[in-house]
Amino acid sequence: MKRMQSSNVLISGLRGLGVEIAKNVILGGVKSVTLHDQGVAEWRDLSSQFYLREEDLGKNRAEVSQSRLAELNSYVPVASYNGFFLLFSDHLCGFQVIVLTNSSLEEQLRVGEFCHSNSIKLIIADTRGLFGQLFCDFGEDMMVFDTNGEQPLSAMVSMVTKDSPGVVTCLDEARHGFESGDYVTFTEVQGMTEINGCQPVEIKVLGPYTFSICDTTSFTDYVRGGIVSQVKMPKKIAFKSLPSSMLEPDFQLTDFAKFERPGQLHVGFQALHSFEKKHSRLPKPWNQADADELVALAGEVNSAQTGSAKQDQLDQALLKKFAFVAAGDLAPINAFFGGLAAQEVMKACTGKFMPINQWLYFDALECLPETEEVMPTEEESAPVSTNLHKKKDNQLEVGAGAIGCELLKNFAMMGLATGDGEVIVTDMDTIEKSNLNRQFLFRPWDVTKMKSETAAAAVKQMNPAIRITGHQNRVGPDTEKVYDDDFFENLDGVANALDNVDARMYMDRRCVYYRKPLLESGTLGTKGNVQVVIPFITESYSSSQDPPEKSIPICTLKNFPNAIEHTLQWARDEFEGLFKQPAENAMQYLTDPKFMERTLKLPGAQPLEVLEAVYKSLATDYPRSWEDCVAWARNHWQWQYNNNIRQLLHNFPPDQLTSSGAPFWSGPKRCPHPLEFSTSNDLHLDYVMAAANLFALSYGLEGSRDRAVVAKLAQEVKVPVFTPKSGVKIHVSDQELQSANSSVDDSRLEELKTLLPGADTSSQYKMCPIDFEKDDDTNFHMDFIVAASNLRAENYDIPPADRHKSKLIAGKIIPAIATTTAAVVGLVCLEMLKIVQGHKKLESFKNGFMNLALPFFAFSEPIAAPIHKYYEINWTLWDRFEVKGIQTSGEEMTLRQFLDYFQNEHKLEITMLSQGVSMLYSFFMPAAKLKERLDLPMTEIVTKVSKKKLGKHVRALVFELCCNDQSDEDVEVPYVRYTIR
Repeated sequence: MKRMQSSNVLISGLRGLGVEIAKNVILGGVKSVTLHDQGVAEWRDLSSQFYLREEDLGKNRAEVSQSRLAELNSYVPVASYNGFFLLFSDHLCGFQVIVLTNSSLEEQLRVGEFCHSNSIKLIIADTRGLFGQLFCDFGEDMMVFDTNGEQPLSAMVSMVTKDSPGVVTCLDEARHGFESGDYVTFTEVQGMTEINGCQPVEIKVLGPYTFSICDTTSFTDYVRGGIVSQVKMPKKIAFKSLPSSMLEPDFQLTDFAKFERPGQLHVGFQALHSFEKKHSRLPKPWNQADADELVALAGEVNSAQTGSAKQDQLDQALLKKFAFVAAGDLAPINAFFGGLAAQEVMKACTGKFMPINQWLYFDALECLPETEEVMPTEEESAPVSTNLHKKKDNQLEVGAGAIGCELLKNFAMMGLATGDGEVIVTDMDTIEKSNLNRQFLFRPWDVTKMKSETAAAAVKQMNPAIRITGHQNRVGPDTEKVYDDDFFENLDGVANALDNVDARMYMDRRCVYYRKPLLESGTLGTKGNVQVVIPFITESYSSSQDPPEKSIPICTLKNFPNAIEHTLQWARDEFEGLFKQPAENAMQYLTDPKFMERTLKLPGAQPLEVLEAVYKSLATDYPRSWEDCVAWARNHWQWQYNNNIRQLLHNFPPDQLTSSGAPFWSGPKRCPHPLEFSTSNDLHLDYVMAAANLFALSYGLEGSRDRAVVAKLAQEVKVPVFTPKSGVKIHVSDQELQSANSSVDDSRLEELKTLLPGADTSSQYKMCPIDFEKDDDTNFHMDFIVAASNLRAENYDIPPADRHKSKLIAGKIIPAIATTTAAVVGLVCLEMLKIVQGHKKLESFKNGFMNLALPFFAFSEPIAAPIHKYYEINWTLWDRFEVKGIQTSGEEMTLRQFLDYFQNEHKLEITMLSQGVSMLYSFFMPAAKLKERLDLPMTEIVTKVSKKKLGKHVRALVFELCCNDQSDEDVEVPYVRYTIR
């Protein structure tokens, strides 16, 4: 951020692509942005330049856009110029980065020459219809400080040999993850102390747990321990100037299926510049004569090439399509290139992430009609977007956050739902200040308003013809009355803009059931992905899953932490276990008559733990005053950071050996030491302040922010003397813990039942659970987490984490940036164009993954829906049995009739039948129960078993079947849609 805040950026050309780059750069935050454009707003600009309005036609594009772009970020001054002179040398010296869009080849070469010789970073970006081009020149000695943006890796050392080169072996808990050529440094090594804090050394990887370093023969002998950490080393990159790079181009490949295209388009774009210079216009859409001329010009350009840019043979069909669509200006292509180019601006300013080397070409020809017969002629060659006007299109967008805002902007620019049809966007969130750096439809004065309504109003200004409605509903089973059969059957598709997997899975199930296309996307920092789900063609979102996240073993958290992540997770668990769970359980005990019965049914030692906690909350720990809260916090500090550690060291002394004779405190186990409380230690007092205030709040008592008073009260607390006891069991592994959890002390359970206050006393107690909220800096939540975590880190000699880092880890914050969001949504909207046109071929669609930091792009056709089979019938997840519940007589089908229907119609014997989590029928059901059910109507069985009434909006039920075929073999079959209304 510091480097960005010292960079002045010039963006020339303020059509659709220029405004997209400017938006992302301004949101990212640079020192200043200057907008330059000599042209005036034309009618055709309105299909992609989202900050131009109809009343701006004829006015200068840069001047009109300036005030609207400046609103995005009050910390970035935005100026506009419309003169020709700005792109001449003496005016360019004040800029660190220059971006040219919509510029002539002469201008590019002139500015490129000047920038290269004056160490100014240059980016050239252009989009032409379904094609785009990006070029970077960051000079001959560009320093990249962080090539991938990932957290530096670290691993625990178990051995270092004295050798040339020395070999380091890491603990086999997890692979070290290093690569040859990485640089590392060591800390906490015992014995071979020469390598602690050494200059970073280059390594060579020998295996998943081993690598070699420098010559260690002269070092002392390695004893034990040590942490090896990766060090990010600056890397110098030399860029060629624009003229030499045009002759000897390096291409960044975006799509491996189009391996030959960058070279062809490199020639094609130069030919387009020649065409434009000759005619002062672009080729007319779908005009055969113009296309032939462009192909001829490309031939001339190619034969004049001397370097590696020369193509053996030109792809005439590709170049003709390029000519046919080059006059188009498509919002999704601009969004994709606008995201990429803005990320390159940030790389140029900061040296963070690897720049594009040096040319990137991309096309989305799959968006054209699937068969040649329906290609438009010149007469009907309105841009693709006007074809959308003719279609009735109803879209549901779920979520109006970062991805949601970008989607809506592109929908408005593409002309979606401007004729018949409607976009419905639903989001139950309000706008927070922290949203403003990437959710670009919102402004500071919108904070606390509803996202969906604000976003809908903002895009209506961009295109007044769009029909859009904002809802404030969470999608899920509880809103199926709103989003019912009628609603879904009226939709043409769904676009997800969600931030969690559960909601994505739910929408995916709904889209499969109603057979609607689903556009799914997500971002994580510089990484982004797009998945398209097409009924009867592709698999669904839920068909494949990511591997589960690694969780930290309980024993590591309880007794053997070795990283700040462990102490932060422990502090989060402390928060829940002190200020949320006890209050919840105590209030349930007092108000819910079934609580006791439920608790006693819990497995293992849980009933005892829960009731002990309730007893503590309502009896032993119950505070009457603020002084009591401070005393409780001071005593709790003593237990956690002194007594418990002393008990642990009593069980396992620092010099303890394991049964095999190895030191117990080695490898991942760090030997702790107890802390001594002092009110003059800020961290100790922070803990008591935060814990006492949260404890008071959970009992409805008044807290205090006066540190001096708290220090005095804490000083006066009489802390009981603690002596470590023999016979206390401390579990070393999770397996040991599980086997120990099965025994329960029944006598103590009975005692607790008599000691607990009666339910008739509930009016005396006022307890309220506290939900963790990381973003409010005045509520003591993060204060508690930071203090609790860093005190424990001190116990175990783990380096502490500041508030910012603690918040990122404990709050599980996923960084989001405008550049990735814009690029990902551009790709989503290209898929939308295919869906609206009714594409049917699997190979027309593209799933995409990218990481702008590397940079890396991968596109693939979606995976086809897997085919299953029973008898000779093929089926996929999109198929089902349709059964009409109401028969011709008007009566509803009984269970017996349902079973017979499958036997007779499909030759299938149903062995089990369920609806949701309710089992309606199974072959092993008790005879009496079966007899009772066989002649009941199906819906009556469902309401009886699920104990829930069927809502009036429910038109059909979903039944899952287990079946045998005629040879008594178990067969997999589709689900049943059982229609009742």
